[in-house]
Amino acid sequence: MLSKKTKYGIKALTFLARQEDQTPVAIADIAKSENISVKFLESILLLLRHSGFLGAKKGKGGGYYLIKEPKDINMAKVYRILEGPIALLPCASHNFYEKCADCTDEATCAVNKLMTEVRDNTLKILENNSLADIAF
Repeated sequence: MLSKKTKYGIKALTFLARQEDQTPVAIADIAKSENISVKFLESILLLLRHSGFLGAKKGKGGGYYLIKEPKDINMAKVYRILEGPIALLPCASHNFYEKCADCTDEATCAVNKLMTEVRDNTLKILENNSLADIAF
């Protein structure tokens, strides 16, 4: 299941993408519009800022804003930053691979085969969607 962190991160990015002039938006405004706890949203936006998706302005008129065009924000990258591995099992992961302790032969493992197919299809969908694709 998708974590609330990832769900809210995508909702916040979508909200920011829909802003016409890309001026900074206060956390409280995003939180109210998207029905997210301000405290939780702060940690999510900070992570997205440190990952290079958002900029921040302090003081009056401050807030968060996109530093990339929505069309240049790939949802697979967003997902990995917020959620972690795309694969449901470590043995099916590209970036976080680990052999399963209970597996005797990965090449013939039915679970690995199925989860690799799930990973490949999920990755295809995420990689073929940008923030612009889902926001507008």
